[in-house]
Amino acid sequence: MGLSSYRMNAMIAVTDMIRATEFYEGKLGLSAARTDADGSKVYGSGGHESLVVYPSPDHAGSSTATLATWYVDDVERMVDQLTANGVTFEQYDGVLESGFDYGTDEKGISPRAGGGKVAWFKDPDGNLFAIEGDR
Repeated sequence: MGLSSYRMNAMIAVTDMIRATEFYEGKLGLSAARTDADGSKVYGSGGHESLVVYPSPDHAGSSTATLATWYVDDVERMVDQLTANGVTFEQYDGVLESGFDYGTDEKGISPRAGGGKVAWFKDPDGNLFAIEGDR
C-alpha cells in the first residue's frame, strides 16, 4: 500500500509568524483552518488542510527548491490577481540540459515542458512556491 493512499501536508518554516500571516492570508488569500499552540497555522487548500506554516527561524528559507505548487485553471489570471495583492513573481532566464527554454515572460510566467504554464514566487523568508496550470 505504501504512502500513496494517505494525505500529506507541506511544512513551511518561517522566521516571523506575524509577517508570514500577512503574506499567506493577506497576499495569497489563504484562510487558517486552525492555529496550534506553538503559533503555527494550518491552511486549507483544495478542501483539505494542506499547508502548515510554523515558526523556525533557524530553518526558514533554506531550501532553494519549490516547496509547494498550487494547480490552477488559469495561470495568467492568478498571476494578475496575486500581483495586484503585492506578490512578486520570480524572473528566470535559462535553458535545461534537454534544450527546453524555461525562461519567464515579463509577468514571471514560463511554459512547461509538455504543455501548460508555471510561475514561481517567494514568501518573505525566501521559501519558493509555484502556481501551475493551463494544460
